[in-house]
Amino acid sequence: MESNHEIYVPQPRNIRKRVRKRRGRGLLYSFIVLLGLSSGFAVWFFGMESGSTLRYMMADTLITTQHRSWARYLIGDEELNRRVADYDKRFNEMAEIKDQNNIDLTHSRDKEVEVEQIEGKNFKGHILYVHDPKMIRVVTTGIVGQGEQILSMVQRTGAIAGVNGGAFDDPNWDGNGFKPAGVVMSGGKLLYSDGGMEDPVNVVGIDRNGLMVAGRYKPSELIKMGVNEAVTFQPKFIVNGKGLIRNAADGWGIAPRTSMAQKQDGTIMFVVIDGRQPGYSIGATLYDVQNLLLERGAVTAANLDGGSSSVLVKDNQVVNKPSSSYGMRYLPTAFLVFSQPEKVAVKNIWENIDMEHFNSSYKPFASQ
Repeated sequence: MESNHEIYVPQPRNIRKRVRKRRGRGLLYSFIVLLGLSSGFAVWFFGMESGSTLRYMMADTLITTQHRSWARYLIGDEELNRRVADYDKRFNEMAEIKDQNNIDLTHSRDKEVEVEQIEGKNFKGHILYVHDPKMIRVVTTGIVGQGEQILSMVQRTGAIAGVNGGAFDDPNWDGNGFKPAGVVMSGGKLLYSDGGMEDPVNVVGIDRNGLMVAGRYKPSELIKMGVNEAVTFQPKFIVNGKGLIRNAADGWGIAPRTSMAQKQDGTIMFVVIDGRQPGYSIGATLYDVQNLLLERGAVTAANLDGGSSSVLVKDNQVVNKPSSSYGMRYLPTAFLVFSQPEKVAVKNIWENIDMEHFNSSYKPFASQ
């Protein structure tokens, strides 16, 4: 009878030794190759121009996230602090460039609100077109003590569409979204300011005539200028039809983005870029956004809050794919679009609250 079992024949000891030696040499060779590749990568990454460009791009990307401190491992603490300070200085300089305000606001306005899908090398997103800028209002959270998701704001107010708005206090990038940074204006009223009336602050907004306003202004100036809707963010990066960001390396890293722009005919464009989702959309630099808007005739453009805050809602649906794994963030402000904006009442949600000592890390919605 034949057996199905294999017969084990032990190898001679010298053969086993040769096998072990070959395996040892193979592991050693693999280690040497890996070490060589690692050394070569380190030389390229830290010592050559192309590698340094990528390294600084990665650092800038981290600077715009809740993991800003991680950038020190790429460029060091001193360079991190210097780079952040340089960005702040340059953004303030960009904000001081004056607009010629050559926007035609004299003709009647189309009330259509449209969405265009856009796609670049590393990103996907949308542009919201609002042909009548007077249809846009800044709306605040309707919940005392916490922010509100954009979809909830749109549904609560009956808006046609909306995008996220300005900066806010967000300890550890995980706060409650209630305390804005800078100023908030709605309906021509200053609802919030964390400084004095004569303290300049970077703003993005719209005046009573529908002209987009972006730059560095005192709250007292905004009121005299007739600004109706405004929040704080930066930078202003297109002025008088000219882009101010020189190249991708100066584009503040790759991230989800929200930006606002105005065309010569008065049309407002809100760009919302998805990011931090490999296989779908990594994100865009501000240089990418600048090019998109210049191609579409932008005369003025400025950055709004981005990252995991970037959300576009239209017809009670979230149009884009927000990057946060926890869903839409809770925010203090949004730019919403209304068919009858003059009938929208935005109350001062921060009135009679000691906002100077408000604890932004407390999250009352965490248990909901």
